[in-house]
Amino acid sequence: MRGFPAGIWLILTLSLQLVDLEATKKNPLNEPDVPFPPAQPTAENLVNICLHSQSRPRYPPSFFPRSGASHFRRRGKAINRLESWLTSCCNGLQESSHLLCCATQAWKQALHQFCAEEYGTMTTAYDCCGMKGDARWACFNEDVSNPDYEPTPGYTAPAVPLDLLFIFTTQSC
Repeated sequence: MRGFPAGIWLILTLSLQLVDLEATKKNPLNEPDVPFPPAQPTAENLVNICLHSQSRPRYPPSFFPRSGASHFRRRGKAINRLESWLTSCCNGLQESSHLLCCATQAWKQALHQFCAEEYGTMTTAYDCCGMKGDARWACFNEDVSNPDYEPTPGYTAPAVPLDLLFIFTTQSC
């Protein structure tokens, strides 16, 4: 009986250490949480794209550590850029028939620019960036964290600089 409490103590201690080890495996370097890639706009998620724009995360420079995490910065920048362009689509189009086309163009252009920035570094580029055409877009649309563009409860997006480099072309629709 004397060793019984010690045995429980040992099991409890080991269990707590395993839980701590699991948390370390999930985020071993305390990397910023930037869910990426964003989902492709669809007829099903388009209402949420426009309705909840200010309730989805943005990634200002202050979100990231002062050094390192450059690939997370590029991901955050791509999401900020896309959200800016999606807002332009939602606010600037009177014809709803062009809204999905505009959002899709914004998504593709934001990810294309992300890939260009990925290849502009000395690190390994994001896997999908190595693909071409429809294979690239299918790759980016796999394993997305928020396919329905749901809002983050209680979150209001901070102001981030607008990116005005997107030009919607109706001829591509």
